[in-house]
Amino acid sequence: MYKLRRFCLLLALIAFVVLLIGIFTSDAALWQPAAVAMAVTMAIGIGALDALKNYQYTAWIIAAVVAGMVYPAAFLKWGSVDLRNKWLILVVVQFVMFGMGIQMSMRDFTGLGSSGKGVIIGLLCHFSIMPLMGYLLTRVFHFETEIAAGIILIGSCSSGLASNVMTYIARANLVLSVAVTALATLVAPFMTPLLMKLLAGTLIEIKFFNMMMEIIKIMIVPIGAALVHDYLKSASPKGWKITKLIATIAILWLLALPLGLWSGFEKVFSTNGMESVEIFSFFIGAFLVGLIYHLLATKFTNLDQMMPYISMFGIVYFTTVTTAAGRDNLLKVGFILFLASVIHNGAGYFFGYVLSRVFGLDKRSARTIAFEVGLQNGGMASGLAGSMGKLGTVGLAAAVFSPWMNISGSILANYWRKQALKEEELEKSTQKINEEV
Repeated sequence: MYKLRRFCLLLALIAFVVLLIGIFTSDAALWQPAAVAMAVTMAIGIGALDALKNYQYTAWIIAAVVAGMVYPAAFLKWGSVDLRNKWLILVVVQFVMFGMGIQMSMRDFTGLGSSGKGVIIGLLCHFSIMPLMGYLLTRVFHFETEIAAGIILIGSCSSGLASNVMTYIARANLVLSVAVTALATLVAPFMTPLLMKLLAGTLIEIKFFNMMMEIIKIMIVPIGAALVHDYLKSASPKGWKITKLIATIAILWLLALPLGLWSGFEKVFSTNGMESVEIFSFFIGAFLVGLIYHLLATKFTNLDQMMPYISMFGIVYFTTVTTAAGRDNLLKVGFILFLASVIHNGAGYFFGYVLSRVFGLDKRSARTIAFEVGLQNGGMASGLAGSMGKLGTVGLAAAVFSPWMNISGSILANYWRKQALKEEELEKSTQKINEEV
């Protein structure tokens, strides 16, 4: 694999030379394929460089953006399949969130009580700083209404698994990070629609109940499926009996829906009532998915380790499609949108850290809150934009913000890691001196 990556670096260098020749000669047939080839080979080859291998995921996101910008038509439709179809985007995002959920466990939610003060500070900062900062940026830069709504949307989303990874690298408070991420995920179905209604209600139509249902589909359902798998890892014989009973009922329910049960419900329930039936059916399906996945994972022991790569593929997919769909808008506001992402992200780190210190948290916990506030769940934002049918406008901010969040998060995490190691060394030295005295 190392030799392949080194070879890809050579190919990237060759592609870069061809790219320059194509640009200087204004030959689109030369520079366009060269740009994509360079981005893809660099994404593979970067793993061979020790200083940059932690940015391989970000390199793939950049490659997705380049491909979407250079060949937009190739990523909008494949034959009769519309790659922007909201159900297709929903399924892809659910796979991403399921992959995120696989990295979580039931034990993660037990930290909610023990982390107390830090969790409250983290949630208050996250759901105030980022949406308000997003709203302020839309007022300063005067984006078009739907693009502005997308900036507020990504600011109103919960934090994702990236914050846990960055906290781990930075040697900060991982227990607190996981607890805040878990609770932010649980409250997102209420908080995100509320914030969007308050801050973006004049920009686009926000249907509170509908958005809440979409977030449950996008976030809670796939994570619930992953937690079923986690539960079954240590389930007792009685637990397995209950699981089999629920699975049988779930299969019967799903089979009955197309055979007349759904149309029967439509005669009885209102539109909101049918939304609830749909969500219940999603949870029923999620239970079966969690069970089936667990059975597969027992036979294929590396399946859990493969899921992050499947999630990464999903993120690359909707990043490419979003970029292709919003290419014209990106050509107009791409630089300003990137500048907004830097300010938004930086404000999250700064205010998250400073306010945590003001409220009395230690440095490790304050660094954790900085990541929890500054890093948003881009997949959730893309999924919601897709469900609105506005991937190329409302979803544009997520496509631009996400790569930068990963780059800045990695840089900050590695910087704080060095600081943490120095602090730990100083603490050991002080303790040793005290013991000698």
